Amino acid sequence: MFLRHTLIGIPTAETWLDALLCHAPDVHSLVIILHPTSTPAEASREDALSAALHAAGHATLAVDLLTAHEAARDPDTAFNMAALANRIAGVRDWIAHQPFLRTHPVAAIALGTACGAAVRALARDAQGWSALTCAGGRPDLAGAAPLRALRVPTRFIAASGAGLLAMQRQAHAMLQGEDHDWQEIAGDEEVFATVQGLALVGEHALAWMARHPEAPPPPVEDDPER
Repeated sequence: MFLRHTLIGIPTAETWLDALLCHAPDVHSLVIILHPTSTPAEASREDALSAALHAAGHATLAVDLLTAHEAARDPDTAFNMAALANRIAGVRDWIAHQPFLRTHPVAAIALGTACGAAVRALARDAQGWSALTCAGGRPDLAGAAPLRALRVPTRFIAASGAGLLAMQRQAHAMLQGEDHDWQEIAGDEEVFATVQGLALVGEHALAWMARHPEAPPPPVEDDPER
């Protein structure tokens, strides 16, 4: 399958987000890869994650939830769950208005603090999301109420030696949806910054998405200004 790689800007209520769309007409679904921000080195490592998804027939949309300016000016913005969740909702809304994307099932893979933001965003509006995979990171930052309210099928992947493991377990225990799952891989939290670790994330995410292949896209009214 030949995928076209396109650098795009996605408008949200607060700012434009940088993203890389890899798409072909015959893909099975669209997987949004969410991270607070990225560097060229991180982007190259994440090729292992995207490659696993592409090989299985999925399109990907890798989104930086912070602009380069925001990340450089104040690293703490990566912990602003309310703002990042709003941007995830904005990305989902943008997809719903793209004729060549809006009919695809949409799943999400969140990394780092984007895990907490994804839980918040999908707990607030589950419509149109088929599955969520949180790879390490800080899903606990979502807060107890969003974790308990989340109904999108959710898989947590944790590193067995991570210092964050107790917080991640506590966050997973708060999930009350009918379909959630816990997986561990060997290593510490840094494993999610390696090619091998991200390849494992891809395998676990693919298995989870295979169990949850579809979700109805949200209803959208045509907007001539988009």
